[in-house]
Amino acid sequence: MAIILRLDRVMADRKMSLNELAQRVGISNVNLSNIKTGKIHAIRFSTLNGICRALDCQPGDILEYRDDEDPE
Repeated sequence: MAIILRLDRVMADRKMSLNELAQRVGISNVNLSNIKTGKIHAIRFSTLNGICRALDCQPGDILEYRDDEDPE
């Protein structure tokens, strides 16, 4: 996939646990874990908004585009 999720990095920078973030955003630990590990195909804007609010970050801090043809 060309979109890379960096949620784990932002959470570590903010020293926030999965449980705390899930509670602040209002989603289950399982759903947040799936987002964190990249096991998703879509994310609701309301969820992304909640994550950005809780972590005081921008969507670009969490999402990164990488060209599928990039050899990295």
